Amino acid sequence: MTPEWKIGNVTLQNRVVAAPLAGVSNPAFRAVLKEFGPGLMYSEMTSDKALIYKNRKTMKMIEVREAERPVSLQLFGSVPEEMGQAAEIVTANSRCDIIDINMGCPMTKVVRQGSGSMLMQHPELAADIVRAVKDHTNLPVTVKIRAGWDKQSINAPEMAVMLENAGADAIAVHGRTRSQIYEGFSDWGVIKAVRDQVKVPVIGNGDLKTPEDAKQRMEETGVDAVMIGRGMLGNPWLIRQTAEYLETGAYDAEVSLEKRFAVCRKQARALMEDYGELQGMKMMRSHACWYVQGMSHANQVKARMCRITKYDALDEILTEYQTALETGDFSWFRMPDRIRKQEESML
Repeated sequence: MTPEWKIGNVTLQNRVVAAPLAGVSNPAFRAVLKEFGPGLMYSEMTSDKALIYKNRKTMKMIEVREAERPVSLQLFGSVPEEMGQAAEIVTANSRCDIIDINMGCPMTKVVRQGSGSMLMQHPELAADIVRAVKDHTNLPVTVKIRAGWDKQSINAPEMAVMLENAGADAIAVHGRTRSQIYEGFSDWGVIKAVRDQVKVPVIGNGDLKTPEDAKQRMEETGVDAVMIGRGMLGNPWLIRQTAEYLETGAYDAEVSLEKRFAVCRKQARALMEDYGELQGMKMMRSHACWYVQGMSHANQVKARMCRITKYDALDEILTEYQTALETGDFSWFRMPDRIRKQEESML
């Protein structure tokens, strides 16, 4: 299998796809992630209704910078006509390369609107939405689905056939059901069944934590590409490592603290540039915590990171933490309350 593949008329350079993550996959995140070489990146999901009403914040969400491409812009909605209108707006106002339809989000606020994984219970409507989007754009149209609504209604293979017949150019499958949310395990047997049923490219998603996981799943299922989601949070190196491993059978597993914290800082600066320092640092809190996940004394560091409002505060925390990790001296965690409160006033 060659690294290069296509979705519609869009050529992708490798078979590693960065998943759409709500509240995460914004342009600042994508700008940093792009350096790690994903074949394709998705945007966070965007509401069709908000686009139709030209909501200012939502219109900003569909902006795609030239350096990020190729990017798949993900829409969610439940009314074919409105999804068609939204697709037309995206086509005219975004430099995205692909439009994706979210039929997999399990969150209650999305499902209550009849969108996301609720569409797994309404395959005919799902197919109508694909047709409507195809009728209003010249871009390739893809769909992201789940295995089914619950374990009693695993219908991804049958639904994938309907979506393909409606015009979908590729299908991404998360191997969990909606009722699982993100618990339990992703069923790659269902993903394989989808691959066996359709002719368009299939992207497999779920529980990919190492390059070895990705290669094994691709070999077992025959999917055209793998989609990495939560595994890349705080660990964008996983994208590059997986692409290298799929192509060469080897990858560099070592990531120094200096490199790790440099990327963390870079992402913080990107968020600050796009959203201002206060909002950017609030958005960075969770990302910063992901970068230190699993390290010694990480909980104490996270507690400090979760209060940052200034870039300098984050920079100082990372500098002190790197020194502590390299020297093994964590005495600064036990500073007197008076000094700690004085430091926290700087955050």
